[in-house]
Parts: sequence; structure tokens; C-alpha cells
Amino acid sequence: MPAPRPPAASPPRLSPHLLVLLTLPPLVWAGNAVVGRAVTEQVPPVLLNTLRWTLALALLLPFTQGLWQRRTEWVPSWRWWLMTGILGMASYNALLYQALHTVSPVNVTLIAASLPVAMLLVGAMFFQRPATPHQVVGAALCAAGVLMVVSQGQWQRLLALQVSAGDLLMLLATLAWAGYSWLLTRPPPGLGADWPWTNTLALQMMMGLAVGAPLSGLEQSWTHVPLRWDLGMGAALLFIALGPSLLAYRCWGLGVAQGGPALASVFANLTPVFTALLAALLLAEPPQAHHGWAFLLIAAGISVSARSVGAAKP
Repeated sequence: MPAPRPPAASPPRLSPHLLVLLTLPPLVWAGNAVVGRAVTEQVPPVLLNTLRWTLALALLLPFTQGLWQRRTEWVPSWRWWLMTGILGMASYNALLYQALHTVSPVNVTLIAASLPVAMLLVGAMFFQRPATPHQVVGAALCAAGVLMVVSQGQWQRLLALQVSAGDLLMLLATLAWAGYSWLLTRPPPGLGADWPWTNTLALQMMMGLAVGAPLSGLEQSWTHVPLRWDLGMGAALLFIALGPSLLAYRCWGLGVAQGGPALASVFANLTPVFTALLAALLLAEPPQAHHGWAFLLIAAGISVSARSVGAAKP
């Protein structure tokens, strides 16, 4: 008589606490795109990114633990810290804010949802991680969703290569985030078991600012957007420093730890939905039909890609 199979592991229970942890990040990321769009005429994009991370770093530093005293743990891996700072802080959000000057927040978040495609490309080219068949199919569906956004639902536009500068910038931003994400899977050696997440994020902010701050000074030579301070601008800056930079990062990490990456990826798909709702409510930019079709294609692609993760488990 065959031995009884062990009971299958039950999926994580979606408690109210976990629901909040996984819903807040996509809502805040959607708010980042909408707020970034709202202040396009008040602050240049690279400067906005620099101000964001400067304020976030100032708020985070009191919660770090001995960054200078523990320098022997991270200085030998300074190249890793520099690359994560450049890709994740200096590049991604600066490109996103620049893209918002010419495309809608819904476009931006839908193109950002093509991350599975970018992850496959970067993984295969730079990290020796070939794609599985499920991942290829999923990436193709995500790519179709991005093309739906770029073509505005009119496929004949692709034949004329009518891709806006904002769409291209957001594609570059997504590639930068893919590189950042891959680097996070290979953390530097030498960090102790008690290394806090606040130290990691603070060091990445510092490295990103080391590159982004000088660029924000040079930006004045090519931008026509002046910096105009008012109460709304101050509130916008405070929101993107607290929300997307700190709150979302921490909630997402806790949510993934408690619910697992598969469950978390479902909630990540809410970002374009929240963006469409906020843009319609605050910017009078209602979503179009092609945005809905693009979201369905991208969600289907992510779902298919996730199957390869489950198949790989014993």
C-alpha cells in the first residue's frame, strides 16, 4: 500500500493585515505616477527625483544603524551599491518623471507592468539565466500589452513606428528597474545577519544621489521647466518621499515575507488600475479602451510566467 502523501501546504491566509500590506504599495505607486504628472510644470524631472531621495534619506537616516561604524561590511562591495543606486534610484524614477511630461500616468504604469519582459532580457544577457517556456509565453503577452499602449490600440501605427519619447523613456526605465531587481537577488557578501533594511535602502539612496544630484544641476541647461515652490509642490514632494520611497518599500517587503511572492505579484497588477482611477479622479484623464485590453494582456502574461515558478517547486 503506497505511503500517504503529505498534506499540501495551504496557501497563505489573506488576513486584513496582509491585505493592507499588499494593497498599499500599488496604491502608493499609482499615486507617484499621478503626482509626478501633476507637477510636470513646476519642477524638472531629474531635480524632482533628487529632491525626492534627499528628503527620503533625511527621514530614513535616524533609523539606520551604524552605517559608518560598519563600513567594513559594505565598502568592499561599493560597486554593487553604486550600481543599485544608479539603476534603482538615479535612473528609474528620473526617467519615469521625464516620461510623464509627454504620456499619461496610465501609460507609464502599464508600460512599467512589462517588467517580466525586461527581467527575461536582462537575466539572459547579464545574469546567465535563460528563460523557461512559460516565461517566454508570459513575456510575449506582456509585450503585446505594451504594444497595445504604444499603438493606442491601433496596430497600424506600429508599421509607421509611431513611438512617443515618453513611451521610450518608460521602456528604458523598466529595463533599469529590471537590472536593479536582478542585482537585489545577488546581494554583496560580508553583510552580517543583523544588517537592517534601513541601512540597505539608505546606502542605495546615497549612491543614487551621488550620481543624480550633479545631473539635476546640469539639467537646467536643457530643460524649460522652472522650479516653482508652493503649498501643492511641497505636499507633492512630501508624499513621494514618504509614500513611494519609504512606506511602499517597507510594506512590500513585509507583505512578500508573509504572503509569498506569488500572492504579492497579483496585487502588483493593481497599480495600473489604481492609476487609472486616480488619474480620472484628480487629473481628468479617464482611461481609454486600449488601456483595458493592455492591462488584460499584461495580467495574463504575468499569470503565465508565474506558473513556471510553481512548476519549479518540488
